[in-house]
Amino acid sequence: MLFWKTKDLVKKVYLEDEMHVGEVIQLPFGQVAVYSTRSPEKTPKHQNEDAAGLFSYGDGTVVLAVADGVGGLPKGSQASEVAMQALEEAIDKGQKSGLQVRDAILNGIEEANTRILSLGQGSATTISIAEVSQDSIRPYHVGDSLILLFGLKGKTKWQTVPHSPVGYLVEGGAMNEREALEAPDSNLISNMLGSQEMRIEIGPSIKLGQRDTLLLATDGLSDNFLMDEIIERARKGNLEEVMNRLSAEVHQRMVSESGGHPSKPDDCTFILFRPQAA
Repeated sequence: MLFWKTKDLVKKVYLEDEMHVGEVIQLPFGQVAVYSTRSPEKTPKHQNEDAAGLFSYGDGTVVLAVADGVGGLPKGSQASEVAMQALEEAIDKGQKSGLQVRDAILNGIEEANTRILSLGQGSATTISIAEVSQDSIRPYHVGDSLILLFGLKGKTKWQTVPHSPVGYLVEGGAMNEREALEAPDSNLISNMLGSQEMRIEIGPSIKLGQRDTLLLATDGLSDNFLMDEIIERARKGNLEEVMNRLSAEVHQRMVSESGGHPSKPDDCTFILFRPQAA
């Protein structure tokens, strides 16, 4: 496990990573853990098509992001890389020109969509972003990558609705979560970067309690656990323990179908945040 502490502005991008252990980063107003790895079914010549990023915005805000190259389409890893780079550049430009962080994030998403379309390859990616300060978060997402906020006792305070046919059925009560994981079309999404019809869903500003945990994750994690299972494993223990627990268990589930649990090998990337003082 790599641990580092900083009082400075942070800017880190994770592309095509194969992490055997994750990273824990101590910020002035909280702690972040990051893990990313390719599917256990992939050989070394096949890339992890996920990406992640952490970007300070001034002294009191950090922008967290995950992206998941859409499977079945060409060069998903390139789409994720383009998305993260466009966001990074928009964050830099926004700070230099005095933009509100919300405007910088939206500019980054729009620019990412434009750049991916201009590749002309039919590639696409999801993106989920959280604007995080010491006492609040605001979520943004395109696609089905998860943003989940929950308290120490396990109460869900916010969860994104996946932009997918199955996600909307679950939200509308026509399908339960386990049925959704087992549905044959559970991998289909209806909104993505790389589409002329791309739309950005912006969530509300949500109060962040001192014992809350924020999770951003690609579907390599969320397709292998029910939400209650994720929360139970992540709500307590320090972030290093949580990161190691989730990364080990998701790998085990991907390589073994025993026990009646979901088992879907895929690239897996997640970011955890807790607002603990440094």
